Amino acid sequence: MANRERANRPPVVLVCNDQEWSARSLESILVPSGYTVLRAYTGQQAIQRARTAQPDLIILDAQMPDIHGTEVCRTLRDDPRFSSTTPIIITTAGPSGRAQRLEAYRAGAWEFLGQPLDGEALLLKLETFLRSKVEVDRIREETMMDPSTGLYNMRGLTRRAREIASEAYRRRHALACVVFSPDPSGLDLESNGLELHLGLAGLVGQVFRGSGRVSDAAGRVGPSEFAVVAPATRAEGAVRLVERLNQSMEATPFAFQGREVRVRIRAGYCAVPDFAASGIDAVEMLLRATTALRDLQSDGPSPAIRAFEQVSPVI
Repeated sequence: MANRERANRPPVVLVCNDQEWSARSLESILVPSGYTVLRAYTGQQAIQRARTAQPDLIILDAQMPDIHGTEVCRTLRDDPRFSSTTPIIITTAGPSGRAQRLEAYRAGAWEFLGQPLDGEALLLKLETFLRSKVEVDRIREETMMDPSTGLYNMRGLTRRAREIASEAYRRRHALACVVFSPDPSGLDLESNGLELHLGLAGLVGQVFRGSGRVSDAAGRVGPSEFAVVAPATRAEGAVRLVERLNQSMEATPFAFQGREVRVRIRAGYCAVPDFAASGIDAVEMLLRATTALRDLQSDGPSPAIRAFEQVSPVI
């Protein structure tokens, strides 16, 4: 589904360059050819925007004012919050000999180009790189589903969360992440083991497919933990999402070892009204929602939902 969504919008290129004339020159090549251009003016800003916007391609100047371009590239390649399949091209107005080229390749760049750039050749390279990325992502996506639920597995949900967050960043939309665990009345998850986990996983998959929004991404992130990434959703929307799932859970029959079991969910969430202004990324939001759920569970019988902002401080 993610690849089809990408195919329906222009590819996004993050141009990282503090020289206005050089960046505008690149824009004059890219925009008429159907690309959407995002800008970064420092190495640190490039790292942050690459994490949050998850562009399809990056064109990175070697002579950034704070961090050298090859170090920015190396940092992104080592960052699990950044897609490893995203092509990075490093450009330079300085020395562009064999030593500089090898350094760029060792840092993880797909190409190293001296300036002035050949616009026609650059567009052909970008087209080739983009096709490769789309194909690799398609193959990876086929292995990103949890067979017990029909939802995403952890790897798939993380990737989908980044894509949803990228769209929220560009549009300055709200974003919410909810992590929840089924709570079967009268049953202990630990003592009933794999059989109960599998049964509850199937129930969650059934419920979410029936009551989840098409725009939301849901996945299994642990034996008995599940997550939803909900675009255009504020805190109050996250609460309604949990209430809706609870209603569906209670209305869906669940039998375990020959008896009907009432199942509700307990959830933690993290929500921001403007993802671009939040200063955090989608993976961090999932971690915060997980923290809220664990804090809720440590209280014993308690309310069904807790915001990250309500987490008890560690003393």
